[in-house]
Amino acid sequence: MKNQEIKFKNKKQNYSVIIGDNTTNILSKRIKLICPKTRNIALIIDKNVPEKFKKNLKIKLKNYNLVFLSFQASEKNKSFKTVNHYLKVLLSKNFNRSDLLIAVGGGITGDVVGFVASLFKRGINFINIPSTLLAQVDSAIGGKTGINSEFGKNLIGSFYQPKLVISDTSLINSLPKKEIVCGYAEILKHSIIKDKKFFNWLEKNTKNIFLKKKKELMIAIKKSCEIKMHFVNQDVNESNIRMILNFGHTFAHAIEIKKNYSKRITHGEAVLSGIILATKISVAKGVCSMKTFETIKNIYNNNNLSYTYKEYSNDKNINKLIPFLKNDKKNNDDKINFILLKNIGKTALPNKGKISISGLKKLSKTISRY
Repeated sequence: MKNQEIKFKNKKQNYSVIIGDNTTNILSKRIKLICPKTRNIALIIDKNVPEKFKKNLKIKLKNYNLVFLSFQASEKNKSFKTVNHYLKVLLSKNFNRSDLLIAVGGGITGDVVGFVASLFKRGINFINIPSTLLAQVDSAIGGKTGINSEFGKNLIGSFYQPKLVISDTSLINSLPKKEIVCGYAEILKHSIIKDKKFFNWLEKNTKNIFLKKKKELMIAIKKSCEIKMHFVNQDVNESNIRMILNFGHTFAHAIEIKKNYSKRITHGEAVLSGIILATKISVAKGVCSMKTFETIKNIYNNNNLSYTYKEYSNDKNINKLIPFLKNDKKNNDDKINFILLKNIGKTALPNKGKISISGLKKLSKTISRY
């Protein structure tokens, strides 16, 4: 398949997301077009990115003054300490706002580097090269940047759009199965909240995604990006409709915090757990049918994904998550603000799924029986 290009457009900014095999071949040409005054480029690269890819970038960007900086991607490194380190480097190298910062890595890398870019001299040019399936279908799209705090995940951050996103699918070839599952969680979520036809396609093609078939990967990545763009274009700063993209994430973030961001569970696996739990609550609240829940559960069963939610099949373990739900970003009062599902392809509107702590404890007994 040829490279696919999706365009983000709003009143203030527009940029392209380019998806394809070896798409970094066009990087230098694009930089000249969108950042014509750039002379210095700092590349902050996840240590897990293959060395061969780094060397290719060095060759392709040989006409610029390059600074290569490594990043150990972990939730614990999404911190002010890390951000301050990179800001000091940029300042010491006399970078200015016309220069360029490039993130090469997964979602954590993009979150941190995007936040650094938004802070440096009130905004330096920023390009994101997501290296994982999760980042390519989710975090690289939409301009959300941020770091964690002791009170929760991504509670400190900014909205800062990149100049360009390059999703090179050749990077996916080196990813282990667990990382593919991680990205698939967001692909599945996008289909559930917006596109039943896409969900039906996933029922038939999920196995090909896990086998890293190029055609199916390209289709899934592009469709996911288009769905996310649909919500972002309407609500860049996540004040209303964009919150629908957090379907399943209220529980997912609580699971990650409770597990202290353990490597034993990925963000995507937590999201897969959260999707099931959010759908169960939707059924218990009478918003969603049991048939819809069973349809979603079947795609888990048919693709060996049921392990992701087994731990939360009883009310005792569900209730253990409650203390970690309180600081979710969607909450604007003392109730927990869930995105509820009506049916595949349609959710309830944000702020229509608020549940008190006591109410959630009562519901946990009901949903543990599903």
